[in-house]
Amino acid sequence: MIRKYLLSMSMAAIVILTNVSVNHAQAQATSAQSSVDQDIALLRKDIRSDKKQIIAANMQLTDAEAPKFWPVYDQYTAELAKINDAKLAAMKDYAANYSTLTDDKALALTRQIIGIEESVGQLRMKYVPIFSKVISGKKTGLFFQLDRQLTGLVDLQVASEVPLIEP
Repeated sequence: MIRKYLLSMSMAAIVILTNVSVNHAQAQATSAQSSVDQDIALLRKDIRSDKKQIIAANMQLTDAEAPKFWPVYDQYTAELAKINDAKLAAMKDYAANYSTLTDDKALALTRQIIGIEESVGQLRMKYVPIFSKVISGKKTGLFFQLDRQLTGLVDLQVASEVPLIEP
């Protein structure tokens, strides 16, 4: 049930997010840009909230673990949000340049996205010992399983909505 809820919420949010990003590339007005950025910010906030609820429902934290876990989770999420800001910027850049994409720009965006993916992996590696100080090894593993699954669902939806580069 939780997966179905997350999947439907993620799909709806990412479809809107992706369409908004693509429409953003076509929009010329500054006020439209501001409105789009506000919509994206609200969608991202909703996704983070839903993710936190799903993590809470699945982690089965004890009364002793919860007050230690959630501050670490919030810190991790804040750092992950910064990386996701870079991902969103790359998506906007791709959308803005889609119709005139050059080989050089395509390579630059490819390197940028791969670097972002590496940053997520590095962040996770950084937080494994931090989480394992406040919860068990199994719960740390479970957290990162959930994190990867939820991120994977969102990434899959984004990937299905972003048009492929034309050769």
